[in-house]
Amino acid sequence: MDTLVWMADITALPVVRLAAYADWLGESERQRHVRFIRPERQRQFVAGRALLRRVLGQLLGVEPGGVLLQERPGQAPVLVHPFRTDVSFSISHSGSLVACAASTATAVGVDIERIDPARDVLALAGQAFTPDAVTRLSACLEEERVETFYRMWCLHEAGIKLGTGSAIGYVFMHAGFAGALCCARALAAAPVPILVDLACQ
Repeated sequence: MDTLVWMADITALPVVRLAAYADWLGESERQRHVRFIRPERQRQFVAGRALLRRVLGQLLGVEPGGVLLQERPGQAPVLVHPFRTDVSFSISHSGSLVACAASTATAVGVDIERIDPARDVLALAGQAFTPDAVTRLSACLEEERVETFYRMWCLHEAGIKLGTGSAIGYVFMHAGFAGALCCARALAAAPVPILVDLACQ
């Protein structure tokens, strides 16, 4: 498989396991980690980088703890070791869920969002989507509108992370969350996200 999408629920991730994953961070990642004020954001950051390393380890056949990433201000980190120019990856987090995508076949962008039925999705859509997209959302049955919004929102955000003018989008759902993978090129088959237990080695 040349494109992987992995997710992890970090609700019950033990502190001792999180500390072990923090040891995987490179110097630039450690510097960014300590700048986060909220403990939840620190937890998401470490868990996201751990999941990313495990995805890259699986994809590239290397030990996750040996993967070296370099921070770049305002951009996604870059893979330093193992040095590869054919690897694209993306990280997202929302609430208790983190998601990562990695590919040697195409550039990728991933987004995950916790579905909140109480939000005014039409108002949010009006701020972020094109008029045509807002019209399509408004035409949805009320009971379908929230889920449709989050699908559209995740595709929008994943497309921004991908950073290309056009994208092939794949949407997935998981236990109160919506997610999307955007790729620069179509995949042979829609990726099936895998739920990973970060508490296990």
